[in-house]
Amino acid sequence: MTNRRPVPLQLGASLDDSGCLFAIHAPNQPYLKLALFNENNTFKTYTLESDCLGIQSAYIEGVKAGQRYGYIGRVDSKPHFISDPYAKALEGQAIYPRPFDSENSFYLPKCLVVDDSFDWQETDHPYIPREETILFETHVKGLTKRNAFVDEKDQGTYLGLVSPTMLEFYKQQNINTIQLLPIAACLDEPHLEPLEKVNYWGYNPYVFMAPDPRFAREDAVTELKTAVRELHRNGIEVILDVVYNHTAEGGDGGAVLNLKALDPRYYLMHDHHFVNYTGCGNTVDLDYQPSLNLVMDTLRHWVTEYKIDGFRFDLAATLGRNGDQFNRKAAFFRAVAQDPVLSKIKLIAEPWDIGPNGYQVGQFPLGWNECNDKLRDITRSFWRGDHGYLKEFATRLMGSRDLYSAASWPYNLTVNYITYHDGFTMQDLVSYKHKHNQANGEDNRDGHGDNRSENYGIEGPTANHTISEIREKQKRNFMTSLLFAFGIPHILTADVLSHTQQGNNNAYCQDNDISWLDWTMDERKTAFKEWLSNMLTARLKYMVPFVKAFSGPTRNLNRVYWRKVGGEAMSHDDWNQLSSVAMHMGIGKHGNELLYCINQTNAPARFSLPTDRDQTWKMICNTDSHELHRSIDERQVLVEPCSIAIFHFEAK
Repeated sequence: MTNRRPVPLQLGASLDDSGCLFAIHAPNQPYLKLALFNENNTFKTYTLESDCLGIQSAYIEGVKAGQRYGYIGRVDSKPHFISDPYAKALEGQAIYPRPFDSENSFYLPKCLVVDDSFDWQETDHPYIPREETILFETHVKGLTKRNAFVDEKDQGTYLGLVSPTMLEFYKQQNINTIQLLPIAACLDEPHLEPLEKVNYWGYNPYVFMAPDPRFAREDAVTELKTAVRELHRNGIEVILDVVYNHTAEGGDGGAVLNLKALDPRYYLMHDHHFVNYTGCGNTVDLDYQPSLNLVMDTLRHWVTEYKIDGFRFDLAATLGRNGDQFNRKAAFFRAVAQDPVLSKIKLIAEPWDIGPNGYQVGQFPLGWNECNDKLRDITRSFWRGDHGYLKEFATRLMGSRDLYSAASWPYNLTVNYITYHDGFTMQDLVSYKHKHNQANGEDNRDGHGDNRSENYGIEGPTANHTISEIREKQKRNFMTSLLFAFGIPHILTADVLSHTQQGNNNAYCQDNDISWLDWTMDERKTAFKEWLSNMLTARLKYMVPFVKAFSGPTRNLNRVYWRKVGGEAMSHDDWNQLSSVAMHMGIGKHGNELLYCINQTNAPARFSLPTDRDQTWKMICNTDSHELHRSIDERQVLVEPCSIAIFHFEAK
């Protein structure tokens, strides 16, 4: 051991040619020791030097990549294993030892010293513009665990993401961005063990920088980097879903893993009790500099070492809290905005938490894109046939400009979605009127109750052809509304395959066939998959130019008309009375045009097509069928009940 220190001091384990510098923020542990573990789990401890900032460190000569390490502090006057919050890798899956106490804390997985070098083979970020981005939400394990065409040893792993079968799938489906559910090492909540369940989704972080070993064959760091490299080679971006609002240490009485022992000020407190604005027992306080540093250092690590293209922040309102209040000028937002690494990537907020004034849709700073639950709810209600939603449905189609000014598009484009990991899949949205979460072990009390779903006559699967056809049409209505709305579309990869979770709308603990995607195809599933691929092509070809034209300085130079089925302009009262309308848009004064013929009713609607420029209209979508067809002449079109047809005119 020597006192040699690289400058500046970097927290975590920093390897060089001679050894490794270990540094940790630990103002609450004056007698902390560094522990280096041998293969037989015995260890040697080393004294740490302290500085005035609460950082303790030691430089150990001869340390190599792969060295197992951790820290030993005192909790309730007993020796206690403490993991490094800056650990870049873990030796194995994080599992709570039972009962959890100081003695059993030594059974937690040890941290690993990592060599950051990796051959990126001249690949780089695809840098897909926001307006061309289509997010496909994916769980690393669930995506390939049941795919028989993926090598068995790669099923459910990081490498499975880039198997030849999956790369071909992305190409066929026009997938350009994958949004991965959390991959930072996590722990299962204590209440799940008696139920023989796990935290499958991964929203319970143990350490923020280490990729979860659950998804690796051998080396999570190398295999995740390999997956990102090969996705980039194929022009696909990778967005990580990250959780910085809370940690797996829980609330009062919860396990002591690292932050609680090192510095209780990492967390927001009220009268010595953990504030629970997340529903998970604690709330990380980003108004506290070491907490902010930890999050910022972690984000930069994912971008610089893994070339991650962006992040979706879970319960992001928490990250902007000054104590109890949300502040769009909070330290975290300012830190990200000035950061030369993070300011250049995609930042997506889940704009709420469960604390006071926790619903902050439309309130995040410029440069952030927000998940918009308003489009989800309104679109579900509208196509279910509920009355009174036409005006707001139109607002959501137009990019929710009541919330997100087009002057700042694409930098604050809304992220639109119909389905997310938390909720029904699209197949279940049209197959179940009620949630069926009995498998979660909570007597169906968990999960959202307001799903705005419908079963169209039978709860769950059916052989009834008529009901199946209605369900397929509704899926096409939902996807068309999503893809041809202004914004960034978010799609569940499960929905591409018409996957069902058997009516479970909160499958966070289902690490089984409920969540693992079913790759067996039939005629119905194949038809929808191919139709969706064509619609993704149509989105990029026909809709993206309109998103660009309606953004920023050119936003007011375009044409938008809302018309009755006969072509007349809509009046104020019409918005409250009609259920069939047309939206007619044009780029600039003489550019290309789009026409949306929307029929919410249970009867066919005869729409007059605009002819003011002698337009020849090309049908690019008709949700009544997965086939395109024209039923009348060039001046009129008959749109079937509960359907939308979209036409394009290319200006000469």
